[in-house]
Amino acid sequence: MGVNREELKRMIDQIPEQDALEVYDFIEQLNMKREKVTLNEIEVEYLAKDENLISQVQKSREDRRNGRVYGRE
Repeated sequence: MGVNREELKRMIDQIPEQDALEVYDFIEQLNMKREKVTLNEIEVEYLAKDENLISQVQKSREDRRNGRVYGRE
């Protein structure tokens, strides 16, 4: 779905200043959300390549399946 950016700009130009500030804040939230998703994807890709971490997770899962669960006591 395409967005007519010129129409969007025109609409923003016609709204009261306070509403324009809310639009600005909303756009910032969208940008932060997109950045967070991108960072999470990069982090997952990095961790997926860490063989030591993968081994630890697999051992932890095996321990839980076999009832070897330890508390912090």
